[in-house]
Amino acid sequence: MAPLLPLPRPKKQLGRPRTDDRAALEAIVFVLRSRIPWAMLPRKQFGLSGMTAWRRLEEWTRAGVWEKLQERLLDELGLRGKVDFSRASIDSSSIWASKRGPFTGPSPTDKAKAGSKHHLLVDAQGLPLTESVTAANVHDTHELFPLVDSVPAVRMPSGQRRLRPTKLHADKAYASRKNRSGLRLRGIVARIARPEVESKERLGRYRWVVERTLARKNQLRRLRVRDDVHFGFLVLGCCVMLLRRLYPDIC
Repeated sequence: MAPLLPLPRPKKQLGRPRTDDRAALEAIVFVLRSRIPWAMLPRKQFGLSGMTAWRRLEEWTRAGVWEKLQERLLDELGLRGKVDFSRASIDSSSIWASKRGPFTGPSPTDKAKAGSKHHLLVDAQGLPLTESVTAANVHDTHELFPLVDSVPAVRMPSGQRRLRPTKLHADKAYASRKNRSGLRLRGIVARIARPEVESKERLGRYRWVVERTLARKNQLRRLRVRDDVHFGFLVLGCCVMLLRRLYPDIC
């Protein structure tokens, strides 16, 4: 991750030295997994305050560090033959947004309370390829093509890169002629359940992997509630899941 970090801005006046990046990263991951408030971060354990860790997270999120890290991890997994583009699945889950903020809206499934949606696109094994955050009242179908088009080109064991799955599985929320034709133009076979024609159980044997990934995402407790740097946390959470697949004995 070190080569991906932006150069620190020069200080205008002398003061305390900049906190070590590794310590800041450990503190950020601790907050992601534990959902502890920033103000309660144990300073003696990590060597920095919660506000310093929050500023570092915001700085790295603005610089796109987490997206670059995800691409590096996918490349490493792809070279080892662990990224399966034979199928992909897409789905979303809603979260509560008590503090509101950007990308929040009335949730149609929770009495119009403020909330957001996590949209994930995963490979055949459930590895997160790309993700996004929208307001809770944004229909799933609007994020289909933005997610498909944002999949990074992943290196394969042959040395070539690949960014399009052969098939895409989705539930009835994505069923429309526009989506099917758009996927066809991208060379992707649409495996989308048709309303009143196919039951949701028919495609469940392939689509369950995205439900499992969403459940694993929710194990990272900070992702259950919306905050100001939520997208950075979401991408970092996907990186944590990729690391677990890359180094199962360590993570």
